[in-house]
Amino acid sequence: MKRACVIGWPIAHSRSPLIHNFWLHLYGIEGSYTKEAVLPKDLNAFLASLEVQGFAGCNVTVPHKEKTFAAAVIHDPSATAVGAANTVWFENGRLACANTDTYGFMANLDATAPQWRENSGPVLVLGAGGSARAVVYGLLQAGREDIRVFNRSLERATELATHFSKGVTPLRWDERNDHVSNAALIINTTTLGLNGDGNPDIDFANAPKTAVAADLVYVPLETPFLKSAREQRLATVDGLGMLLHQAVPGFEKWFGVRPDVTPALRAHIVQEIGGS
Repeated sequence: MKRACVIGWPIAHSRSPLIHNFWLHLYGIEGSYTKEAVLPKDLNAFLASLEVQGFAGCNVTVPHKEKTFAAAVIHDPSATAVGAANTVWFENGRLACANTDTYGFMANLDATAPQWRENSGPVLVLGAGGSARAVVYGLLQAGREDIRVFNRSLERATELATHFSKGVTPLRWDERNDHVSNAALIINTTTLGLNGDGNPDIDFANAPKTAVAADLVYVPLETPFLKSAREQRLATVDGLGMLLHQAVPGFEKWFGVRPDVTPALRAHIVQEIGGS
């Protein structure tokens, strides 16, 4: 029986088993996907014994992404670009890693609001953490050359821009609404709005009617950020689709089937987490 898991500390909150076990059942695969709580001090030992324990690989969540990247021998370009890994597997007994957040974000964006590619104008990215790096990498790969990153710590935004060397401009958080009037895409990668707490406070009334607003937060499905955008009749992309799409590459690596992200899967997860 093929086995995979998700590791983190803590790990009880992870929705990954809901996704992967849905697919295992759907495709009739004899396998399992479990949660494994791994203390930071035990991470390297756990990864070293992963294959011996019978796992084909695992997903990785906080706080282990950077250290897992460091422990891996083979690095997918996505992991190298972000400096962190969320998916690992084995190639000839060697630990390989990728960061599928980039794939998940871009696949969800294309599936939900494909018109974004036709929109000219800058892309505004709110936040400069690991998720922002994954998003920026995907946008650069898609050919966007004017990405503006806003963060409360300008130093961190500058570090992100320097990491990618071109196409990214770091800006102060309080400048964000000065750039909305010609934005093609506005993305919240911060935790503002998680569980309804906080709001990036974007003036969507000043945005082009063709602009797309995307949020990486998915609890609630309609964050204050997305609600504000919808009130101005802008196209919106919630964070749940990214969660679903980012799971695809790992499942294929571990279980040998490339799964589809379907309305049935989304409905299953929405029922579990609440929302609509």
